[in-house]
Amino acid sequence: MLIYTKVMNMGKNIPIKVARVRKDMTQADLAKAVGTSRQTINAIEQGTCNPTLKLCKSICRVLDCSLDELFGDDSM
Repeated sequence: MLIYTKVMNMGKNIPIKVARVRKDMTQADLAKAVGTSRQTINAIEQGTCNPTLKLCKSICRVLDCSLDELFGDDSM
C-alpha cells in the first residue's frame, strides 16, 4: 500500500517508477547509477523519451528487472 501511495499521479511508464520506488531510489539516484540525468529518467517515466537499448539495459540491471517487465508492450 505504501508503494501505491508513492506512485500515484504517475506518468506513462508506470513499471519503471514502481521498480524505482521499490528500490527506495529517487530519479536522481537512478540517473546517477545508470550514467544519465535526472531529467532523462523523468522523461522516460513520463513517456516523453524513448531511451536507447543500452540505457534500457542499464536501468533493468540497476532495478533488478527484465526488459519485458519495464519496457514490454502490454498492447500485444
